[in-house]
Amino acid sequence: MSDSENYEDTVGYTLHGSRYLNLTNRCGVLRCAFCPKFNGAWSVKEYDMRLHHHPTVDELVEAAGNPADYHEIVFCGMGESTTRLDDMLEVARRLREKGAKLRLNTNGLGSMMNGRDVAPEIAALIPTISVSLNAQDEETYNRHCRPKNPGAYRAVLEFVKSAKKAGADVTVTAVDGLPGVDIAACQAIADKLGVRFRRRVLDDLV
Repeated sequence: MSDSENYEDTVGYTLHGSRYLNLTNRCGVLRCAFCPKFNGAWSVKEYDMRLHHHPTVDELVEAAGNPADYHEIVFCGMGESTTRLDDMLEVARRLREKGAKLRLNTNGLGSMMNGRDVAPEIAALIPTISVSLNAQDEETYNRHCRPKNPGAYRAVLEFVKSAKKAGADVTVTAVDGLPGVDIAACQAIADKLGVRFRRRVLDDLV
């Protein structure tokens, strides 16, 4: 048996009174220069986030534990959960049946990656969505997030609009401390879109 088969992946982990689910290490479109994994670091607090397999729906539901024990269950790991959209939504369905309060932390590119507007599908099951806006304009976004696809920044803004229209409680975030990122301007974009804004700190990105 290989080392990877013996390795116990961190499928679920607990931070700040919430339970987080680590669906994937893949990000799909982005290779953010500030992401720890692209700088050789795979840890969040004491947790090793490197996955050696894609956790199954059953594994993820089991890893969530008892929703009553946590403030909320959060889809967030060292990758983009919407790259596994169908599995994520099935996990959300099962956890909602258990009374879980759910949140998605996302790069906002789920619609671009899945080829359709997926925000309404997500909002129907996961009512709280945090979107990494990360910059006040496309040039700054491209410099830090390094998207493979053109139009990624605009796609994030469209996702935010669609999720809000679908009834989700949406927060956009940006990382303070990145060169050229204007936090006040990011806040102004959130205000214009009618969503919340949260400033994140470079060394605490979850």
